[in-house]
Amino acid sequence: MFLPNKASKLRIKEAENARRNRQEIVKALADGQITRRELFKWGLFTTGGLLLWKHGLNPFVRSAYADSSIPTGLPRSPLFGVQAFTQPMPRFDVLPRNAIATLTPAPTAQANQTQQVLNPALEGVTPGDTGPIEGRPPGPIWAHQEFTRFPPAIAVPVSTEGAKVNTVYDPGVPSSLNSGINAATPFPPRFHPDLPDQGPLALWTFNGTLPPKLLVGRYGEGIIFRHSNKLPFDIRQNGGFGIHTLSTHEHNGHHGAENDGFTGAFFYPGQFYDYHYPIVLAGWRSINTSATDARAGSPNGSGGITKVPGDWKETMSTHWFHDHMFSFTAQNVYKGDAGMFNIYSALDRGNEAINDGVNLRLPSGTAKDFGNLDYDVNLMLADKAWDANGQLAFDIFDTESGFVADVMTVNLVYRPFFEVERRKYRFRILNGAVSRFFKISLSDASPMIQIANDGNLLPSPVTITQTDELGIAERYDIVIDFSRYSVGQTVTMVNLLAHEDGKLPSSTLSLSEALNGSSSDPCVGKFLEFRIVRDPAQPDVSQVPAVMIPNPDLSAIPVARTRTFKFGDGANQTTNDPVTSFRGPWGIGTDGGDKLDADFGRISAAPRFGTREIWNLVNDGGGWDHPVHIHFEEGQILKRNGSASNVPAWEKGRKDVYRLRPDGSVQITMQFRDFGGMFMEHCHNTLHEDNAMLLRWEIDDGGTPFLRPLPTPIPTPQGVRFQAPTQLNNI
Repeated sequence: MFLPNKASKLRIKEAENARRNRQEIVKALADGQITRRELFKWGLFTTGGLLLWKHGLNPFVRSAYADSSIPTGLPRSPLFGVQAFTQPMPRFDVLPRNAIATLTPAPTAQANQTQQVLNPALEGVTPGDTGPIEGRPPGPIWAHQEFTRFPPAIAVPVSTEGAKVNTVYDPGVPSSLNSGINAATPFPPRFHPDLPDQGPLALWTFNGTLPPKLLVGRYGEGIIFRHSNKLPFDIRQNGGFGIHTLSTHEHNGHHGAENDGFTGAFFYPGQFYDYHYPIVLAGWRSINTSATDARAGSPNGSGGITKVPGDWKETMSTHWFHDHMFSFTAQNVYKGDAGMFNIYSALDRGNEAINDGVNLRLPSGTAKDFGNLDYDVNLMLADKAWDANGQLAFDIFDTESGFVADVMTVNLVYRPFFEVERRKYRFRILNGAVSRFFKISLSDASPMIQIANDGNLLPSPVTITQTDELGIAERYDIVIDFSRYSVGQTVTMVNLLAHEDGKLPSSTLSLSEALNGSSSDPCVGKFLEFRIVRDPAQPDVSQVPAVMIPNPDLSAIPVARTRTFKFGDGANQTTNDPVTSFRGPWGIGTDGGDKLDADFGRISAAPRFGTREIWNLVNDGGGWDHPVHIHFEEGQILKRNGSASNVPAWEKGRKDVYRLRPDGSVQITMQFRDFGGMFMEHCHNTLHEDNAMLLRWEIDDGGTPFLRPLPTPIPTPQGVRFQAPTQLNNI
């Protein structure tokens, strides 16, 4: 939240004082000097977790000096004289793909329990204590499923650590295709060259560096994503927000739950966690099991196709990965712990020239067999805020509506420009904010072609002049044809959605309104400028075919069960486990039961392995919007607000995030197959998720080693113990 530029000096001073007072509370909480329970007792928190409206503490409280037209606000982030569109947008930093043999120690099916001496700065550790080097829960239930059938071929080692200079930036393209950025020049941790460096406690990213990271994979070639936690051992060293324990979610990978980033399977500084991403097509156990269909395939490295089992209609393309720490997802993601994942296939090859009757030849490039990034560009949109010293700032108390900031970033830099050629480009757009929605248009209202929604190419492309609202964690892949412009022209991406808070967008502006600067929301308007700089050296041979990937036909698969999940406020907590449960204003009700606060020890659904179900996702009102994410399986939207006719063309493909809209509902259908374990369902307004709109569901009847129900992991630095579920709720 923010104050407008025209706020009075006294109003800004009051808000600054309130923020400093709040920071003292944040520090006391982080240092363990006070607890949330004490804040409730002192009358500073509501039972829902929201900081009360007290003058001198909550900057949203008006005083006699306040501008009465401003209902909410924090001091604006200082720009230090920086102007928009004065820096190039960096491409994502491509993570190295190494041979598996380069990993030491070698990856193992079950978690590596080799002991190490623990740092006594870790909570609950005394000098001489030891714990395992790998934080993955031990034993057969958390072993990598189908590790022998789908052995990993590629090693991708990463860390999460505090901000530092990037000296090994790899954009995957030459400087001429990266707006002139010289990748050999050290890349500092700044949102703009003229803004301050982010400190190592303010910004936590993969490998500790900017730009954000891009993982590249292809079907049939498994990856070990070895994630090392290099954050401070002392939990208090967090720059005022965030926590040093991690759990990385590959959103929305089709693999076992041990690799899903379960919110309760977190690991500590000094440990690593081996995530195994087999990159397989859903349905591999039952569809195309002999791998005879070339459409179910992967680039073989030399222009051909390696066929793989599974349903080619389940091919996925644009994923992302981010922290999923229980009750701290918003804070850790906001600090920078997020990246994107491009998955290549026989259909979506990343080579626009190969004409084999299978490859869709989408804009990409031609130099490599697969994964060309020349004209295939990842965009991560996120709003940020910083304090008077230019250090990243976050309001941990805004648990009710959600946190929206006042500075618009693309790929974690402030309002950049990007140089393009006169040809077609594909943009993989991720909403990487914590509470803000976006709605995108071009400044001249010219058409764009939407080809994908979330991780999945649509059955057919949809021509649009502005996107639908892009909910948190949703991905829209769009194609823009810049051949309609002349060299020297510019065109800009524009955000049309205004926020007053994180509840939901307050208004959709017309393009002219968004461009004239009249909105009080600083993130409305132009945010990415395209500069048309030259004609392409080679003819543009890319295509956007009229037919892409049809949905799987599920009509012959019986519906085993229908469930209803209701999302809203006013939730109750029926458990009190100090590790697994949390209290907040938000919750989820299951099949007519009360709305319950999150407890990752509670099981709220347990679909049978190999079945299909229908799930109704219902917004319980209050004028909120909830982008609901269901882990592991892609779904198809059957109805919106009770009618199939309400489902727009761009939502008729497979999805993994379902924006409910105020007072709305979505009916979806999913299958549950191939892998098992414990997964999650939650609102992806991550402030809602953390406080406490999240539930656990599991597939636990697929045979050995699974148990019904599954025991809950309880991580500690000394190792992970297990306990029985706290509650079985309408499973």
